[in-house]
Amino acid sequence: MKLTAIVDRIEEQYAVLLVGEAETSVNWPVALLPEPVREGDVLTVEWQHDLEETKKVRDEAASLLAELLGENK
Repeated sequence: MKLTAIVDRIEEQYAVLLVGEAETSVNWPVALLPEPVREGDVLTVEWQHDLEETKKVRDEAASLLAELLGENK
């Protein structure tokens, strides 16, 4: 999924982004934006579902839960 976000304004450590066609307002940490970013800049954001990493994280969580419950003995 690819989205366009416009930097509406920067307030201290957060940027207010207007995301997508509906221009939904989202507060985003400035530290997680590319430098230099300024008010009025247009950003492209792409989200990808990482199935392999999701499985890894779920397996690790299940293993930790089993260990906490004493099921690994």
